Amino acid sequence: MRIMGLDLGEKRIGVALSDPLGWTAQGLQVIPVSGSLENSIASIQRIARQYEVERVIVGLPRNMDGSLSPVAKKIKEFAGLLSKRLGVPVEMYDERLTTRAAERVLLEADLSRSKRRKVIDKMAAVFILQGYLDALALKDKNENRLD
Repeated sequence: MRIMGLDLGEKRIGVALSDPLGWTAQGLQVIPVSGSLENSIASIQRIARQYEVERVIVGLPRNMDGSLSPVAKKIKEFAGLLSKRLGVPVEMYDERLTTRAAERVLLEADLSRSKRRKVIDKMAAVFILQGYLDALALKDKNENRLD
């Protein structure tokens, strides 16, 4: 089952995809947010069709105390629209610190600021999706455990 991960931002949307078995996340691309919301949804829809995506995970920004950030409401609304358009489940996943973790990895890779800016959203989407996949695998492991 292919799962798509999204890191939604004001200027860019990072896109990641799982492998067909749903074990690992790979960065796919960055969609520039320009024009209408409809353009962004259409771009995501094309990718979802191309890769036969069965579920979408959207990063939900929370504050460090667990409360929703100011942009969380907009992201939830976008996720609702996306679910209706794609016809697949769209789930929210806590994205706290994913952009910072991605930034740290890119800094350690010694990428210039301009190169980091081009890939940071895609890398954050990878962190969101991989976190979700790992949580899913852990849940499956615990459900199948014999005590």
